[in-house]
Amino acid sequence: VQLVESGGGLVQAGHSLRLSCTASGLTFSGYNLGWFRQAPGKEREFVAAISWIGVRTSYADSVKGRFTISRDNAKNTVLLQMNSLKPEDTAVYSCAADGRGTILGGTPSEDYYWGQGTQVTVSS
Repeated sequence: VQLVESGGGLVQAGHSLRLSCTASGLTFSGYNLGWFRQAPGKEREFVAAISWIGVRTSYADSVKGRFTISRDNAKNTVLLQMNSLKPEDTAVYSCAADGRGTILGGTPSEDYYWGQGTQVTVSS
């Protein structure tokens, strides 16, 4: 199983980025998917998650109204549209695939499949 993120970069506050995560080696439509982030010196934190057919989504309070998660099962891809970025959004963003459903509750787990991450830096 492989999850590969892309789309990170350096942007100014108030601008947007769209992250993409493409999966291989698993039955993509059977997995709930999520995004987590980790800033230097901080623990990994939940950002957003989406159910296997995209009906249910969940978001961290800190990103509600600014970030949108979506998925394209035909392309084995999950997206994270990030608008109105803030310096505190700076982190390494990683996608994860969860076969059980717990990811929608925002809890990271070693049982998930994880990508390597992509750096997002927001300057003030």
